[in-house]
Amino acid sequence: MPGKSTLNFVLAFVTLICAPMLFCQSSEQNPSDQTANAGVDTQSGNKVPPPGFQERYPRYQLVTGDTMDLIFEFSPEFNQTVSVQPDGYISLRGIGDVHVSSLTLPQLTSTLEAAYSKILNKPSISVVMKDYEKPYFIANGQLGHPGKYILHGDMTVTEGIAEAGGFTEKSKHSNVILFRRVSSQWTEAKVLDVKKMLSDKNLSEDYVLHPGDMIFVPQNTISKISKFIPTSAVNTYIAPQTF
Repeated sequence: MPGKSTLNFVLAFVTLICAPMLFCQSSEQNPSDQTANAGVDTQSGNKVPPPGFQERYPRYQLVTGDTMDLIFEFSPEFNQTVSVQPDGYISLRGIGDVHVSSLTLPQLTSTLEAAYSKILNKPSISVVMKDYEKPYFIANGQLGHPGKYILHGDMTVTEGIAEAGGFTEKSKHSNVILFRRVSSQWTEAKVLDVKKMLSDKNLSEDYVLHPGDMIFVPQNTISKISKFIPTSAVNTYIAPQTF
């Protein structure tokens, strides 16, 4: 009978292998399923878009700490500077608190004009960002230098991996996972076979990174079990080119 530690290792290994498959299946659902999964943000009441990886030029979404000037074209007495508070609200002169976290600037403008239409006649409001979080992505797992990196222009998954020091000898190139937070309630994951993309010279699935994305590179099978198998046995029975 195998020991308890061996059984625990097998269970952990099966969980690690199966989890990406489940994520992959959820991210490859058909458009009608994705539409059905669209919901409503419970705090702001705004509709939550269905998950998707194809949008190339996503709009910036407000986060805690963002500061902006609100300029009223016909009512300058309402001009003000506001900041997004830790709970996602901003305090508006003459209106009170309005939840704006995760809104894009066009959505924010529409929300503000709807709010001020209660006390002003057809308000026209411009939003000018003053201070905001620089776009970033996170690279984690079996990479040379995992960490948080600033996004400079368009950057793809493979470019992000290179920025983070590239793969290590323990990396599982065929199961790179891209996590993307698509709303306050949804995080989608996509499993990418980077090894196949590079060998086929086909980068059609080399997605452009969005602010807040996380690239996770899992550990390959051989590096997990190497502590249990003598090196000589690995050299004899496993061909390196199969990984």
